[in-house]
Amino acid sequence: MNFSEIGLNSNILKAITDLGFENPTPIQEQAIPFVLFEETDLIALAQTGTGKTAAFGLPVIQKINENKTQTQSIILCPTRELCLQITKDLESYSKYLKKLKITAVYGGANIQTQIRSLNSGSQIVVGTPGRVIDLIKRKKLKLKDVEFVVLDEADEMLNMGFKEDLDTILAETPEEKQTLLFSATMPKEVLKITKDYMFSPKRIEVASRNEGAKNVEHHYYMVNAKDRYKALRRLCDINPNIYGIVFCRTRRETKDVADKLMQDGYNADAIHGDLSQAQRDHVMNRFRKRNLQILVATDVAARGIDINELTHVINYNLPDDNEVYVHRSGRTGRAGNNGVSIIIAHSREKRKLRSIEKMIKKELTLKKVPGGQEICEVQLMTLIDKIVETDVSPHIEQYLNVIEEKLSHLNKEELLKHFVSAEFNRFLSFYKNAQDLNINTTKDKSNERRAENGFTRFFINLGKTHKLEPQNLIGLINEYTRNRNHIIGKIDIMKNFSFFEVEKSAEKEILEGFFDSQWNGYQLTVEISKPKNDSGRRRKKDSSSKRRRKGFSGNKREKSSKRSSGVNGKSFKSRFKDSESIRKKRRR
Repeated sequence: MNFSEIGLNSNILKAITDLGFENPTPIQEQAIPFVLFEETDLIALAQTGTGKTAAFGLPVIQKINENKTQTQSIILCPTRELCLQITKDLESYSKYLKKLKITAVYGGANIQTQIRSLNSGSQIVVGTPGRVIDLIKRKKLKLKDVEFVVLDEADEMLNMGFKEDLDTILAETPEEKQTLLFSATMPKEVLKITKDYMFSPKRIEVASRNEGAKNVEHHYYMVNAKDRYKALRRLCDINPNIYGIVFCRTRRETKDVADKLMQDGYNADAIHGDLSQAQRDHVMNRFRKRNLQILVATDVAARGIDINELTHVINYNLPDDNEVYVHRSGRTGRAGNNGVSIIIAHSREKRKLRSIEKMIKKELTLKKVPGGQEICEVQLMTLIDKIVETDVSPHIEQYLNVIEEKLSHLNKEELLKHFVSAEFNRFLSFYKNAQDLNINTTKDKSNERRAENGFTRFFINLGKTHKLEPQNLIGLINEYTRNRNHIIGKIDIMKNFSFFEVEKSAEKEILEGFFDSQWNGYQLTVEISKPKNDSGRRRKKDSSSKRRRKGFSGNKREKSSKRSSGVNGKSFKSRFKDSESIRKKRRR
């Protein structure tokens, strides 16, 4: 089926042909004819990237009466970005309808400009709930003649706390109207709206709305939570041509991650709710033009980002709702392109990963965070390809004689080494002796196995209660061994103690260096950790245990005798009674 077969008029067909539209998507194929020829309310469930804007926009445009200047359709959406994106799309669809006017109303922009646009007559208004209510209160937006109400991304509007706003707006609309609700998910709150404001709605659900896109690969990497940013850097470095979105849970985390990426030299920026409208527009324009490679965003801020060429979506943190993961991953692998959805996970999220697999009906592929040598090889080859593909300027000719004279003492091999090193030394230096960030997810990851592979695991009597951080521990190792070149492996900081791994060859250096050492007034104890079965608990060390170890040097009969009689010839039972009597005296 093509668009000419579903009832659209010639002006709209001409406009969408200009846009390169050929065949409708599944949601468009079902929704467009229904809205065109029916007056019943509609619930349409489909993921981002399935063509929802055209699914409601094309039939609504066709049914609008251009000769009337009153507002005939109100389209509500959760964010400014989505509001602007919908408006831009509707304007493209209606470019041959000269009398049709579409106005976007949203917070963070000059309200007087929006009021002037409404006063001149606007048949379709696209808006965010807060600004729509503001304009209704000012009596500048009148909805008494509305025939079509569209709730786009209804689930997200409710997640953002717009329930009361939606109630207020819908109460301003006439009872006789067609309500179209488009949503990626159907939580209880959305279901309640459908019962309160919709009458016998038809429900369209494209395939399974929770299945992952077929041309998206789903990868996950297992790292310690503290290594999440390091893993992100390596994933960006191993994919030099990345063009993607990094999803974070909160505005603060979004800002922090973006700031770190920019400080570390990556072509990145953030979009979140604390930015002004001008700042958000500036960032989004740079990203759309691919002047930015990496956009760091929250789920809410990313609504309205409609870009088909994204290569990667990276989940810096998994969302609470698995359906949101499907929504995120659907932003890549669009328009026939392949995409990759990446999860940076830690060991406590294994159950969450399994539940995501069940939902998307696809297996998540465990990948290894690349090591320094692998990244350097990829970056070096990318540099060489970039050099080969660079257009040579004709103005270089005038400098060739001077350049040849300056380089005459270097042979071809030396010249290549100098040239590549000038561009590449930063990477080589950064990834020299880079640690392995991967968590071993197999059951046989014992201390003995790691020791065989070149690491020794040590115990230290400092932990979170002592305000110990990984960087403090690394600093102590460097300070007390007077050697900053040790290869340090996994660090596990517990409540009252910690474990750390250092290359096996440094065992003696560590033990001698930490002998009679202190940190912030604490006397330090560092010793080689025994292989299991302490289940991660610190072994108790006291003077009596030392005496018992010394006393057990005799034959088996002597050991047995001492175990039964206890310390100083007393049985354990009599020692227990003695201690009870002492406690009673203290209470008196």
